[in-house]
Amino acid sequence: EPNVLAGTLIAHTDAVWGLAYSGVKNHLLSCSADGTIRLWNPPEKIPCICTYNGEKDWICLQTTWSRGRCFCPWQMGWELGVQSNNHINKVVSHPTLPVTITAHEDRHIKFFDNKTGKMIHSMVAHLDAVTSLAVDPNGIYLMSGSHDCSIRLWNLDSKTCVQEITAHRKKLDESIYDVAFHPSKAYIASAGADALAKVFV
Repeated sequence: EPNVLAGTLIAHTDAVWGLAYSGVKNHLLSCSADGTIRLWNPPEKIPCICTYNGEKDWICLQTTWSRGRCFCPWQMGWELGVQSNNHINKVVSHPTLPVTITAHEDRHIKFFDNKTGKMIHSMVAHLDAVTSLAVDPNGIYLMSGSHDCSIRLWNLDSKTCVQEITAHRKKLDESIYDVAFHPSKAYIASAGADALAKVFV
């Protein structure tokens, strides 16, 4: 609907898999199959603040604004070397700490310091692609879902797995598409390629 569209953010070169909104500074994070995460400040004339390509630290780019769209030129050519297994499937923002967490096709979960842009931790988290992430409302636990058919619950302080649930069957080599915490009750949920949504207590 044109009368409600505030603008279009253009910079990724492949499918955008996930968005996370941070209420701290009203920023938006996007992750893409092109292997990049982009940090946006949508109200600004130049909304694309920084880009991370999965291999290096955040790179702040010059951007141009034209007809309500953001174009981030690839002046340094660093995005050309992104491998297909480097797809970033999901990005979430920690509710209380300045930390961004990403889920990757190469089985990794990565943690970034929002203040410095540096990766502060990386871990192989599943046996197959990590497809989904959720942080509990208190910021104590991280939940991840994967095409290995499992949901894993992680302690965010120690970065250790405290529980694993085999939740969905594979269908066409895919399994779990999304995971979620209930905002106030002790429930978690998952959605899968097997046409099921499941709730766990």
